[in-house]
Amino acid sequence: MTEPIAGTGPMQRWRLGMRIARKRASRSFGTVLALIVVSLVFSASASDGEWTTSVLLVLGSLTLVAALWTSGLARADSRLSLSLLSVALAVAILAPIVSGSTVLGISAILTGLVLLGTVGVIARTLAVEPEINLQTVLGAICIYVLLGMVFLFLYGAVALLGSGPFFAQGTDGTRALRLYFSYVTIATLGYGDYTPKTNLGHMLAILEALLGQLYLVTVLALLVSRVRIRKDS
Repeated sequence: MTEPIAGTGPMQRWRLGMRIARKRASRSFGTVLALIVVSLVFSASASDGEWTTSVLLVLGSLTLVAALWTSGLARADSRLSLSLLSVALAVAILAPIVSGSTVLGISAILTGLVLLGTVGVIARTLAVEPEINLQTVLGAICIYVLLGMVFLFLYGAVALLGSGPFFAQGTDGTRALRLYFSYVTIATLGYGDYTPKTNLGHMLAILEALLGQLYLVTVLALLVSRVRIRKDS
C-alpha cells in the first residue's frame, strides 16, 4: 500500500488556501512593490534592445495581475488575469520579430497603460481602506513610483514615434536617461540638464510635475485626516 505524500492531504491544502486567503484579505502590497522595484531597476540597468521592451511589458502585466489579486478584484488564475498575461506575452513575442520604432512605440504605450491601470486598482483599494496601516503606506508608495514609470513610457513613445529628438539637447536619450528625467520631473527638482524639445514633451513634463506635487499634498492630507479620525474614535 502506497503511503500518501506528506503535505498533499486535504488538511494541508486547506491550510495553504487559508494562508493565501488571509494574505489576500490583508491587502499586502509588498509583492506589488517588489515587482515595481524589479521593473525600475531593470529599466535603469538594461540596454535599449527590443527584447527589454518586451520584458518590461510582461513585468508591468504581472504587476497589474498582482495588484488585482491583492485588491480582491480578480484571482491570479481568473479569466481577466490570464487574458492580460496572454495579450502581454503575445505582444512581447511579436515586438522583437516585427521590429521597428513604431512597434516599439506602441509597446511603450501599452506598458504605460498597463501601469496606469495598476495605479487605478491600487487607488481604488486605498480609497475604501478605513484606517492607516503599513499596507496603505505601501500602496501610496506604489502609486507614486508607478506614476514616474508611466511617464517614462510616455516619453519613450514620443521619442520613438516622433520625427525629431525628444530632448532639446539633440537626442532621444536612452531608457535610463528618460527614467532619470521622469523622476527628476515628478519630484520637481528641475536640474535643467535635459529638457523636452517639442510642445507635446513640454505638456507631458508639466503634467507629470503637477501630478507629483498634487499627489504628495493630497495623500499627506488624507493620511493625516485618517490618523486624526482614528485617534478621536
